[in-house]
Amino acid sequence: MMSGNYTSIDNQTVSGSVPAVADPGHISVQFADSNLQTFPPSSAHGKISGGSHPPRDADDTFSKPINDSDEPQQSGWFSKFTVAAYKPYFDVDTVDVLERIKDSLFPFNGTFTEKTAGNPDLYGPFWICTTLIFVAASIGTFVTYIAHKLKNKEWEYDINLVTWSAGVFYGYVTIIPLGLYVILKYFSAPSGLVQLFCLYGYSLFIFIPALCLSIIPLEIFRWVIAGVAGFMSATFVALNLKAHIKSAGERWVLIVAAIFLLQLALSVVLKLYLFTVTV
Repeated sequence: MMSGNYTSIDNQTVSGSVPAVADPGHISVQFADSNLQTFPPSSAHGKISGGSHPPRDADDTFSKPINDSDEPQQSGWFSKFTVAAYKPYFDVDTVDVLERIKDSLFPFNGTFTEKTAGNPDLYGPFWICTTLIFVAASIGTFVTYIAHKLKNKEWEYDINLVTWSAGVFYGYVTIIPLGLYVILKYFSAPSGLVQLFCLYGYSLFIFIPALCLSIIPLEIFRWVIAGVAGFMSATFVALNLKAHIKSAGERWVLIVAAIFLLQLALSVVLKLYLFTVTV
């Protein structure tokens, strides 16, 4: 027999010198209150600081200055055969191109050269000429197709319309500015070659809606459209070069007249070749 403390396992009761343990089901933990300290903004300045504005494009890869490029810099004539040499002439956005196209549709303002003097581009002229090639070829093809079908004649697609249009527009916007550049330099009134490419490229935009309207099968209407488009294009080029060409002396009138007549001749050529159908 044991005296003193005893343990009853059946009743799950513990008696003796060990005190009963409290139910651990509910435990409360208290944390000390933390004080958050607010620090003043840094006084550092830079692109990420609050006073700066976000870049115009989300990805500014193509808006970096040429000097920051990782490409090796060439000197002399070799620099003309690098991508970096022509990169600034494609540094325009949609707003710039649309604004210049709008100026070409209002030829009497004569402010195009002033607005583009600091940033002439080749992006707009390239896409305007490319669009004209496909518009001229497709509409010329459609006009000949309708004319043959109305007279129950056999029709065949003429691939020469594409090659002819490419030669006319690319050739015109390249050769004419080059010739004018040489002439102005001869008369001591030199102009930037890229600026001439830009001016002549945008001057051709008016022919896009003109070609679309020429689909109407009325001969007199087509002549009117060709004349109006040629007149607007010629006026746009002549007025924007008038103030500059005046420094060439008394012969500036002949130069402006030649520029005007060349633009009119282009519209006549387009009318005769694309919309004079013989079946």
